[in-house]
Amino acid sequence: MNAIIKAKLEILPNESGCYIMKDRQGTIIYVGKAKVLKNRVRSYFTGSHDGKTARLVSEIEDFEYIVTSSDLEALILELNLIKLHDPKYNVKLTDDKTYPYIKITNERYPRIITTRKVKKDKAKYFGPYPNAYAANETRKLLDRLYPLRKCTHLPNQVCLYYHLGQCLAPCVKDIEKQVYDVMIDEISKFLNGGVEEIKQDLQQKMIDAAENLEFERAKEFRDLIAHIDQIMEKQKIVTDDLSNRDVFGYAVEKGWMCVQVFFVRQGKLIERDVSIFPIYNEPEEEFLTFVGRFYEQPHHLLPKEIFVPKSIDVTILQKLLDVKVVTPKRGSKKELVDLAMKNAEIAIHEKFQLIERQEERTVGACEALAEAMQIPLPLRIEAFDNSHMHGADPVSAMVVFIDGKPAKKEYRKYKTREAAKHDDYGAMQEVIRRRYTRVLRENLPLPDLILIDGGKGQMEVAREVIEDELGLVIPIAGLAKDEKHNTSQLLFGTPPEVVPLKRTSDGFYLLQRIQDEVHRFAITFLRQQHQTNAITSVLDGIEGVGPKRKQQLMKHFGSVKKIREASELQLQESGVPAKLAEVIYRHFHEAPLNKE
Repeated sequence: MNAIIKAKLEILPNESGCYIMKDRQGTIIYVGKAKVLKNRVRSYFTGSHDGKTARLVSEIEDFEYIVTSSDLEALILELNLIKLHDPKYNVKLTDDKTYPYIKITNERYPRIITTRKVKKDKAKYFGPYPNAYAANETRKLLDRLYPLRKCTHLPNQVCLYYHLGQCLAPCVKDIEKQVYDVMIDEISKFLNGGVEEIKQDLQQKMIDAAENLEFERAKEFRDLIAHIDQIMEKQKIVTDDLSNRDVFGYAVEKGWMCVQVFFVRQGKLIERDVSIFPIYNEPEEEFLTFVGRFYEQPHHLLPKEIFVPKSIDVTILQKLLDVKVVTPKRGSKKELVDLAMKNAEIAIHEKFQLIERQEERTVGACEALAEAMQIPLPLRIEAFDNSHMHGADPVSAMVVFIDGKPAKKEYRKYKTREAAKHDDYGAMQEVIRRRYTRVLRENLPLPDLILIDGGKGQMEVAREVIEDELGLVIPIAGLAKDEKHNTSQLLFGTPPEVVPLKRTSDGFYLLQRIQDEVHRFAITFLRQQHQTNAITSVLDGIEGVGPKRKQQLMKHFGSVKKIREASELQLQESGVPAKLAEVIYRHFHEAPLNKE
């Protein structure tokens, strides 16, 4: 604990509010809320903590706090700060699961579609549905039953749907809004649970068609009924009041939390959502934050009612979400909450060993590196590698690992501009200079460790740029390979020495993954460049073949060799006009004329 933190701990108020933890670079790494700031913030710096909390505390170099007038204000402020800063230790709601919804568009002539994106566009959304196929078939059923518009853009003339009686042809006719309002009300009633009336009507039509010997028509009605049943069979009836509600349960084990959400629509349990994540605050406080962020996701629509366990402050959630929040005391509703709690306990118990092992191989591996190298915990590692094709097309690549895992959105590719061919040292120096000049200029996060795929020479030129030119203090290590091109040694220090690291350790395994990844990324980029340059050299000079046409040919044929061997007809099949196909074919197959 440094002097700044000690001084601030002495003057913390006995008020509710938010606290903001920062690392040595001033980056916000965690945002929390507390009923009593003094007690909560002090708890981080007193007593013993488990590994992940100890890791958070080890990175804290400063903190700020904001006093609020109530717990609700603190929760709202916390959610806003997390959304603004996206701190790495707060819950990452990155689950990209989305469920299909049936949507009635908000247009002059509305359409009915299925979608996985819920927008604030004043359209009507129904769902979610656990079975995408059945949802699409239900939408098709409604399209057949109700003649809403089918076209995305209105055509200039009537289409087949009009002749089939499945569209009123607003493209050429002026249809009153009231006609559509009536249909939308009936569709809404159906999607909100009024299924039986539609089924009975279809069953009667099926019987009538069969009696009239219209067996194809009867089969169509039978299939439509089956599609409706398919949706309904996937949904377990859990309440008899046909309400829409979300039911929450949670469990905590060894500093991790599992939250289970049951989606109940029209009294039926149709789907569930499972989230498991580390926590650094009291479970009840973390749960409130999770629920607040859960409904910030566009595909999570607020139901009319929410059920939560008895330990949760219902009043705060109700004010935050502006919906009815209930803690059931008895009966089937309480059993539903208990079921969510039980599922959460089972899920976290089953997942915990896997979570622990993953932690060992990621952040645990970073800890092993820190201990072996005697440096601060390297949670952000940036690695560099150079590559070229016998001196041609020299390129470099950088990969980033955060918390022991690849952060692919932060990978970067470089074409070396200044370094001479075969000059690996010059190429490394150029790329290091370009990367960290930009980092400083744009105030991007600095790495905790720089890894150079190479030996002492590459390390030295990188150190000259980092320390002598830019004045930065960042540990720089080298990754040496053996004769089989496998990771052999970790070099570190001045002068560089071999770091004693067991080849079977998680730390060494992480180094292998990083070195393999940066090498793969560099080689892939090199091949792309070489291929692009090869296409350019082969196809340059052919009149009518520009960059887009080259790309088109390469995409179709896959290689320069196949372009050379293609017939005129094959060239035309790739989308090239007949005259240009003839020009390209002659370029490769006719000997040039002798000019005298």
